[in-house]
Amino acid sequence: MAPLTRSVEDTVATLPDAVDPLALSLNENPFSPLPTVRSALISAIDSANRYPEFLPERLRRLIADRIGMAENQVVIGPGATGVAMQLLHAVTEPGDRMVMGTPTFDGYPIFAQMARLQPVMVPLDEHGHHDLDALADAAVDAKVVVLCRPHNPTGTLESAPAVERFLAAVPRDTIVMLDEAYIEFVAPAFRLDAASLIRKYPNVLVLRTFSKAYGLAGLRIGYGFGSADLTEKLWRMQLPFGMDSTSLVAVAASYDAERQLQRRIRVIAAERRYLRMRLRAMGVYVTEGHANFVYLPPAGTPWQDVFDPAGMRVRHYKDGGVRITVGDRWSTRAVLAAVAAGR
Repeated sequence: MAPLTRSVEDTVATLPDAVDPLALSLNENPFSPLPTVRSALISAIDSANRYPEFLPERLRRLIADRIGMAENQVVIGPGATGVAMQLLHAVTEPGDRMVMGTPTFDGYPIFAQMARLQPVMVPLDEHGHHDLDALADAAVDAKVVVLCRPHNPTGTLESAPAVERFLAAVPRDTIVMLDEAYIEFVAPAFRLDAASLIRKYPNVLVLRTFSKAYGLAGLRIGYGFGSADLTEKLWRMQLPFGMDSTSLVAVAASYDAERQLQRRIRVIAAERRYLRMRLRAMGVYVTEGHANFVYLPPAGTPWQDVFDPAGMRVRHYKDGGVRITVGDRWSTRAVLAAVAAGR
């Protein structure tokens, strides 16, 4: 483990400083946009007086080509959250049930409220995983069910066979939102074959984003893909002129900088492992996460009493658990110091 730690420290030292190393509540990428992406964005400012495309056809085509999907199977939105709302507007009516695990991404209960849906909260199991049997049972009379993989906030992964059994148990007229916002941080061996899944289960919509691994949270670029019948319904909900004119430029430049991007992902994933290892060495239980954050279940000392005095902005949950974004090495040291001082 020591050689890995030294390598990570050397690599982190060559990367741009985090803007705010104590802002660890939103799972933002700690590093500024890649230099080539930044240059492309600066150049795009000269066209800011012009409207973007009426509908983001070119961005849709670029992403579809990249992920190996037909163009009409891809939808675009202002972040994955925008795509989620397009789905709810397209397939639900007020009063329909929307099923999700709890705790979950903060947005999903809000989206249910905005669409005037009835949220159905299914508790996670004691290890921070979805209770897939209970989730499938609740989905029987629901219009939408959410499956996050990795899960937010615990970072846990359901196995591919378990996901298959879950999808087979969900009625075909219930839409499954498969949220893969953190997929780039998952080791390739543990990723789902999403393209195969949507061929087999046309009621599945996969959500992804450029906000996390790509570090473009401020530009609000997300996408979804699924069966053509499903995505056609969402495309009808596409807001005219709804995507920033820099979106296409930023995505194209990010794809061109894939090697540098993968290097940053490796750094963040290694920092996640390092933070988890150090916390466990201090006697803190940490879930086996696969995203760019760590999750600490409720403990004897309230986590709020640990991190608030240190001035750290982390995400606290009603049950007492806490989610901490993985930042740079400075942030990691601050987290460890706060835990050491507060427990």
